[in-house]
Parts: sequence; C-alpha cells; structure tokens
Amino acid sequence: MTSSPSFGSGGSILAVGLMSGTSLDGIDAAVVETDGEDHIRPRGAVTVPYDGAMRERLRAALGSEARDAAIDALERDLTLAHGGIVRALLDREGIPSGKVGVVGFHGHTILHRPERRRTWQIGDGPLLAGETGIDVVADFRSADVAAGGQGAPLAPAFHAALAASLEKPVAMLNIGGVANITWIGPDGGLIAFDTGPGNALIDDWVLRQAGVPVDEDGRLAASGRVDEGILARLLDNRYFAAPPPKSLDRGDFDPSAVARLNAADGAATLTAFTAAAVERAVALLPAAPRRWIVCGGGRRNPVLMRMLAARLASPLAPVEAIGWDGDFIEAQAFAYLAVRSLRGLPISWPGTTGAPSPLCGGRHFSVKP
Repeated sequence: MTSSPSFGSGGSILAVGLMSGTSLDGIDAAVVETDGEDHIRPRGAVTVPYDGAMRERLRAALGSEARDAAIDALERDLTLAHGGIVRALLDREGIPSGKVGVVGFHGHTILHRPERRRTWQIGDGPLLAGETGIDVVADFRSADVAAGGQGAPLAPAFHAALAASLEKPVAMLNIGGVANITWIGPDGGLIAFDTGPGNALIDDWVLRQAGVPVDEDGRLAASGRVDEGILARLLDNRYFAAPPPKSLDRGDFDPSAVARLNAADGAATLTAFTAAAVERAVALLPAAPRRWIVCGGGRRNPVLMRMLAARLASPLAPVEAIGWDGDFIEAQAFAYLAVRSLRGLPISWPGTTGAPSPLCGGRHFSVKP
C-alpha cells in the first residue's frame, strides 16, 4: 500500500490514466493535472493500437474463469506495453516521471459477472509501478462488486465534473465496446448504467465478414439495410427494461440473429441495435436529458450518430462540442479516479453502480519498499 503523494498548493497532482477496457482496439493514455474534484487540466494523450497478435490473444482470453499460463503471459505483456506507453507519452510531453503522482491503470476486462460478485481486469499493478517508477492505482472495480455493486460504469464522477457548466439534466453517452450513460440531474444527482452494445458487436461482425477490425466511418453499414424483424428480436431482451443500476459483459448479447444477413445488412442492423438500445434507456431516466454529449469511438461512426439523432428527441453532439477530446475521456477519467482513490474520495455511488453507499476503490501499489 502506498502513501499519498504530495499534492500541490491547489490540491492537484499530475496523473496518467490508462484505458483499454473492453475494446480490442488498443490502449489510450492521458496525462491530467487534477485534484480529483473540480480542477481538470489535460496535459497530453496518445492512442497505441494493438497489433493483430495482441488483439487475438485478448480475444482468446475473453470469458476466462481462471488463470493459466497463457493469461499470465498475456497479463505481463499487456502490462509491459502499458509501461512503454507511459514512458513514451511523458517523454513526448517533456514531463519527468518524478513529477507524476500516480498512474490510474484500468487493465483489460476479460470477465464481468457482478451477479456473481466477480469482475476481472488483467493488468499487473506492481509490475507497472516498477516499469514506470510511478505509484499505481489499479483494480478499480473489485471493491464495488464485492460490496454488491455492478462495478460499472465508473466514469460518472468525471463526466459530472466535465459537465459542471452545462444546463441540466444532461446525458453523457460513452460508446466503447459496450455503451453506457451518465445522467446528471439539475441537483447534480447521478444515474448511470450500461445501455447495451456499443461497438463490440459491429467490430466482431466486420472482422468476420470483411477482415477489418472496425467499420471505418460506418461505410459498410451505410451500404446496407436494417432488417427490422431481426432488430426487433435483438431488442427482445429483458435487460433493456430492467431498472438501473445494471452493467454488461462484452459478450452478453448473442449476434447470431444476423448470421444469415450479408455483410452490409448485418453491419447496418447491428449499428441500429446499438442506437435502439440507447433509445430504450431514456424510459429509465427520471427526465429526458436536454442534450446528449457523446464520447468514445462510436462518435466517429457517422451512421451510428445519425441513427442516434433520429431516435433521441434531444440534441446530440460529440463531446468536442464542450471542448473536450472524445478519444481520451475514459483514459482521463481513470487518471481522475486514481487521484480520488488516493484522497479517499468515492468513485461509485448507489445511483451509478448500485453500491450500498458511496465507495472509494482501487488498490494502491507503491514504487517505494
């Protein structure tokens, strides 16, 4: 266990956030100067895509229930890759590692089963601390899940800080492998949950059908037609009517319903599924948001964004509309959450994960003996 680093006179430190999450795209890293409350100043960020071999190793690990030699080797290699990215980012930004107070290391989710009080993000915190020479906060979700929470989503505290000046209620929609919403009420109250699939089903489909990892700019979906009957079957899932808090594993939805479609129609139908699931989420909110702010890779898919705009009554825009970089919101969030963890501040609440009370989370690993 590490002691807290020295905070500046304003209560802020430099923190690095690392996010790979449920996506098989790559690793996002971001430097943020923050106090874990209302001071947030981005200081640089980078994305490093996975190569094909790493992507396949991660895919093979999804759903694993127990450690074996392959997962141990994968975890080590993944951690070393994260360490190299931290060093490269700090070098590029001219920031000495000694000036950084903490690294928030999410790791890669290979299993998420909160109903069994189990969530597993692979990533070796002590190894990363040794590789970077910086204290690390990792394993952000386990304490929440052990207490009976969903362990996800965890970014709402950061979303609320970003949206402090916006008219409420407002919704932040993150579309990664899974999509999730943070609803922020007029009084600052938070409701958060996974809405349904994000990019994962679309990515898996186009990889199988076209041999590419993503539907770049939604071009394949744009050339296809949504099969409304299949979409209705995909939406016939009790998850969508279940009240929040609730969360998903990347593999919780079965895309076999689109198996008989051609590549373009399958991409169009799965893209519509992501949008329709978000529409279903509106009925679970205390009030419709005045606007939707979208972050994550999904905001770069113009077909998905058009489908969302057609289904949601309120205006929708990428997070850049409020002056933030939507590619790095999640990485920045885990820098922010690491600082909150060091300060003993909560990172989850009954309204965001179903935790029984506001909970701090994360395990601290120090470079000092």
